[in-house]
Amino acid sequence: MFEEIIVLLSKYLTGFVGHLLVFVFMTIESSFIPFPSELIMIPAGAIAYVKNLNIYLVIFLGTLGSLAGALINYSLGYYFGRKFIVKRKKIFFINTSHLKKSELFFEKHGKSATFIARLVPVIRQYISIPAGISKMPLKDFILYTTLGSFIWVSFLTIIGYKLGEEMSKSIVNFVNIFVILLFCLFVILLLFWYFYKKLK
Repeated sequence: MFEEIIVLLSKYLTGFVGHLLVFVFMTIESSFIPFPSELIMIPAGAIAYVKNLNIYLVIFLGTLGSLAGALINYSLGYYFGRKFIVKRKKIFFINTSHLKKSELFFEKHGKSATFIARLVPVIRQYISIPAGISKMPLKDFILYTTLGSFIWVSFLTIIGYKLGEEMSKSIVNFVNIFVILLFCLFVILLLFWYFYKKLK
């Protein structure tokens, strides 16, 4: 029964819905909600190998989603400022230590930081906030963010595609494992949040 449910869920990771989920999850990943892009783009690339997803569309939507999420963070910094964000860090899932590292990174590299940081784990999700706080021109922000996101998304998607090529089992089994891992991750995060609240 459980196996049938997993197979059923895996079907929704292909076609129109699959492409849409790539965009939605990458938007979430690039915003203030922590979500690893590796869990999105690598499986999407593997699924693209068996033609259930279009690899070019996957890369395009992954990049577009990254930009959309980054624009959310940019807008928060631009319109509300650092004090507002830090004061409500729990609401925005903001880690002040990571934010500080991103600010220092932005101060050191300037506009190009929004490009370089897209290739650096952790900082890549936060760099848009100091860019917004500093009132970085929107057109520059979009340009650098899009270029950095395109490289990162393409890299992960190609890895997934190559993994799909090497797989001896069906893509359904691969997606089943992915869905199970995703479910386990969700349960772990839920338990962590529960005990964290308890300790507080």
